Amino acid sequence: MLNNRAVPYMLVSTLSLSLTGLFLKKLTEMLSVDLLTFLRLLMPALLFFFIVVMSKLHWPPRNLIRPIIVRGLCIAACQLCFIASLSRLSLVESSVLFATGPIFIAVLEKLLFQVEIKTQTKFSLVATFIGVVLLAGDVSGIQFRPELLIGLASGVFSAGSQVSLFRASKAEVSPATINGWTFLIAAVSVLPILSISGLSVADQKILLAPIEHGAVWLLLCTLSVSVATTQIMRSKAYKLAQTNSQIAPLIFTSLLFSTLWQVLFFDQTFSNYQIAGVALIVTAAVMNSFAAQLYKLISVASARLV
Repeated sequence: MLNNRAVPYMLVSTLSLSLTGLFLKKLTEMLSVDLLTFLRLLMPALLFFFIVVMSKLHWPPRNLIRPIIVRGLCIAACQLCFIASLSRLSLVESSVLFATGPIFIAVLEKLLFQVEIKTQTKFSLVATFIGVVLLAGDVSGIQFRPELLIGLASGVFSAGSQVSLFRASKAEVSPATINGWTFLIAAVSVLPILSISGLSVADQKILLAPIEHGAVWLLLCTLSVSVATTQIMRSKAYKLAQTNSQIAPLIFTSLLFSTLWQVLFFDQTFSNYQIAGVALIVTAAVMNSFAAQLYKLISVASARLV
């Protein structure tokens, strides 16, 4: 049964995640994809290490090195794909594709760790997948676009990073320590791509004259705080959960927040398909989180009636 305390932690995490997407969408208009990905990973890593040093926390044990490296590489690939899709798709479209991660989480857990998927989670994952399809709009009008596959790839790599995080979060190590190392590894892994692609003239101006481009750096700092909040809250939620896929559908609530930002900042309207998709995602997330409690309440009520 899902620990109720995990739900608010996960909701704060998804709210911060949606804000991260909003900030990244704005920053894609100012920075190249490669440089933005590098800074999006490096700056939160520095923030996490600052928390570790100031709090005098312990460094991770040797048995966590492998999951941390795997998570770092998955995060790097995930963010490259996500930011690339953001530069070509709308915030909601990119968020929808990124949010397919929980579907792949259940599959990875089954393949790698032989974790049995509960019936209620299976129904929730199917329902949320249908909701994601509906949220994309009129399915009859879907056309093949490379950026859609890039966005979907961000969901796949996100699943890999979350599975690694779930395993690492069970250890007696602070979320700041785990995420500090994973984000540093992710940032370093992006450096070869950045060195090959090079920096544009606009990128060089922002790096060489940070005071003149204070708005960009302020947005990057705010982004880093949002990223840190997302990861720390999610680690706390995973520590309270029994299995990863048990709280995976709650990740889809980030779509609701992203939908709100899309309406407020990008003047986006939604069709009946998309409204139905939002409603289905909310219902699936709530049912998966509280199905056991609802079943218990119904059983008690039925017993009293008898």
